[in-house]
Amino acid sequence: MVTRRDFLGSLTAMPLMASALSARSAAPPRTSMGLTSDSFQSIRFSSPHRLLEADRLLLLAVKVGAAGAHGGMTSIDMDWARKTRRLKEELGMYVEIQTFLPRPGEDIGVFDQAVRVAKEAGATSLRVVCLLGRRYEMFETPEAWAEAVAGFHRQIAAAVPVVEKHRMPLGIENHKDWRVDQQVALLKQYSSEYLGVTLDTGNNLAVLDDPMETIEKLAPYTVNVHLKDMAVEEYEGGFLLSEVPLGEGMLDMPRVVQTIRRAKPGVRFSLEMITRDPLEVPCLTDKYWATFGDLNGVYLARMLSLVRAHTPRAPLPRITGLTPEGRLALEMDLVDRSIAYARDHLGLA
Repeated sequence: MVTRRDFLGSLTAMPLMASALSARSAAPPRTSMGLTSDSFQSIRFSSPHRLLEADRLLLLAVKVGAAGAHGGMTSIDMDWARKTRRLKEELGMYVEIQTFLPRPGEDIGVFDQAVRVAKEAGATSLRVVCLLGRRYEMFETPEAWAEAVAGFHRQIAAAVPVVEKHRMPLGIENHKDWRVDQQVALLKQYSSEYLGVTLDTGNNLAVLDDPMETIEKLAPYTVNVHLKDMAVEEYEGGFLLSEVPLGEGMLDMPRVVQTIRRAKPGVRFSLEMITRDPLEVPCLTDKYWATFGDLNGVYLARMLSLVRAHTPRAPLPRITGLTPEGRLALEMDLVDRSIAYARDHLGLA
């Protein structure tokens, strides 16, 4: 079995270009789907920046036969950008960059430089989030959520002219913050061809949105995709939510891919197979509802009915108690199963 030390060592022992040649000869592409950095959280969170840079993710992707990297930047440095572009071109892969909206009080030049670096690195699009967390965990009152939303709008309003100037598509992920109709309204408000959505195919289950309705409504605005399948299970506070290998969960994955492709034929799909303990969605608790004044019991009843209709085929993935090597081995297995399904059943060969 591959050990964590051996696997990480293969990514760091050689210069990037030598690593690229070695990786490409070792694993021919198996799918046109790429990887997000969260598909290897054990590597991401063991790094000093808790990010998985796009260049390192390219090497991970090519080792498992994926087609590109949807990863981060630890510095907004042109030297890094040029090295990453050379690596991307040598491997014949795509790059999408995860970055941050302009921070409150920060010179807009910082965001402008991040966009410049991403473009120099060969990125075709960017991904950001408004909320670094989950709405129902972070806010106690409607007023607190409204204040956060006002801040998000200030950040987005600052970002849009920059991405328009650089002609760089920017996707705001549906990140367990906006409900689908709120996010569609936001995108219509700014009405920019360079502002859209990083469409996560599973996240809106956590805010009681129907997953297929979410995908259908957001697909026309899609800039890039976090492709995932989901499994659910009831618990006393609501339901548990887990990413599972593509084709092994509750989502109709062929319909998901077809819906997005029909709306945005050229969009890239990047696997987000997050291997972790199940997330608790405490929709039967008072705190959960603190910021959801627009919801009523109909939404709750529909979601619980959906949960009860989709009993997991297998126990939900868990990492508690695993060694680092065991966690990496589990990540590798779930990613491999997802790639095989994407190739064989989703037209992502």
